[in-house]
Amino acid sequence: MADMSSIFRRRAAKRPEERLVTLIRKPGCHLCDDAQAVIEKVCGDLGVPWERKSIDEDPQLHDQYWEQIPVVLVDGEQHTFWRVNEDRLRKALTD
Repeated sequence: MADMSSIFRRRAAKRPEERLVTLIRKPGCHLCDDAQAVIEKVCGDLGVPWERKSIDEDPQLHDQYWEQIPVVLVDGEQHTFWRVNEDRLRKALTD
């Protein structure tokens, strides 16, 4: 029988350098520029790596996210879209 305590044990928090923020954007998008500024600040403060992807260069991203641009993923999971809240992103990366 499995040890039940391991099922309820909280996952160990990842260190900042083990996290990844992804900004999915498109060219000429002012909301994307605003989102990128927030991501650069928060990730820079915390030492979290981030990447930028364009829906113009990836048909799958285009099909999945074109109505929500900009989209922010944290560790591959959708965190937010349209507007990025600095405090909310910081909390997601430090909890």
